Amino acid sequence: MPKNRKWGRGMAEKILVVDDEAEIAALVELYLKNEGYTVFTCGTIAEALACLATEDLQLALLDVMLPDGSGFALCQKIRETHLFPIIMLTAKVEELDKITGLTLGADDYVTKPFNPLELVARVKTQLRRYTRYNAAPAATPEKQEYDDGGLYVCPDSRKAALYGKELGLTPIEFDILWYLCAHKGRVVPAEELFEAVWGERYLDNNNTVMAHIARLRDKMGEPSRKPKRIKTVWGVGYTIE
Repeated sequence: MPKNRKWGRGMAEKILVVDDEAEIAALVELYLKNEGYTVFTCGTIAEALACLATEDLQLALLDVMLPDGSGFALCQKIRETHLFPIIMLTAKVEELDKITGLTLGADDYVTKPFNPLELVARVKTQLRRYTRYNAAPAATPEKQEYDDGGLYVCPDSRKAALYGKELGLTPIEFDILWYLCAHKGRVVPAEELFEAVWGERYLDNNNTVMAHIARLRDKMGEPSRKPKRIKTVWGVGYTIE
């Protein structure tokens, strides 16, 4: 099952940058180091996997086109054992490429050429979510949780389980699931779900929510054509039953 790793307060988050274009990798490394992050740059999938095996990473930036394979394949490999955020760097603008990355486990994507400051902002957003995901449960007098029909979701502990079996959800997947559970009984528009979870303005033709819902359903063992829990209300949004 994918796992979370925790790091102590005051320690610099470790970021993996995988890109065979040396100039781009160096530029990204420079901007991230200026923000206080520890950066590991790799030019191949093999180097990235070696780094992954020895370092306690908190985020990965993956180029799609690599000398020894696809960044999508590397993303999928990372998701087998880790839940930290993954941002894809792609020179392709086709919507299919973006959906592919999100479906395989990426949390976000940035299209080349990109503004380094925008990339840093996206990194910070993902790390804030991941930090909250790994934070110790808050001491609140009344814990809110969802427990219905075998599905259990607790925002305090950031745990989700189906029939007693814990679901290995990424921070974004958990936030989507909890938002739907917290608003059970009504249809949540895709725009509202995106803006609530990502904290960004929703743009037309944004398939990010759809791709993450598909991943969430897959982890819950939901058939894509006739899901039992997370329903699609076409032209409106999503609801949980």
